[in-house]
Amino acid sequence: MDNDIYLTKQYRTYQSGEHIDCPLALFTDKVREEWIDYNGHMSESFYLYAMGEASDALFRYIGINEAYRASGSSFYTVETHINYYQEVAQGKPLRFTTQILGLDNKRLHFFHHMYHGETGDLLATTEQMLLHVDMNTSAAAPIQPQVLAVLQQVWQAHQHLPAPKQKGRVMAVPPAKKA
Repeated sequence: MDNDIYLTKQYRTYQSGEHIDCPLALFTDKVREEWIDYNGHMSESFYLYAMGEASDALFRYIGINEAYRASGSSFYTVETHINYYQEVAQGKPLRFTTQILGLDNKRLHFFHHMYHGETGDLLATTEQMLLHVDMNTSAAAPIQPQVLAVLQQVWQAHQHLPAPKQKGRVMAVPPAKKA
């Protein structure tokens, strides 16, 4: 993928002392033509792609940019759970919210909600666990202090929010009941 796209997008960055939204509202988009599948609506893989762009907006907000990655640090996703609720058509607006669910010096646990930008209908959710890594050693490493400080402020603001009902869902087919 061409990294120039990340250089041309406008992202909001945290400014010291600013009010922190609960949840964060950092990203909007619209359903692109190339995201449409043979059923005429957004393909399942592009729901996750769009959530990834919402994650990029979070990263920019907390201070992860080209310089941060050039220093050898980044977050890698280690687990993702996605729930689909409604289909959405080409050209429709999308609005995302992000809630920090947990944080330590190497891990970040967050949750995205994707809404229809006009109706407000919930379209999908993702819950993700990320690990901070030293890309030079491919090993877990502490989050750099300037980014950790912003994440701690967001985490502090988000701790009073209720947990999303989809948090920690487990997939299973329950055993059949005996007659």
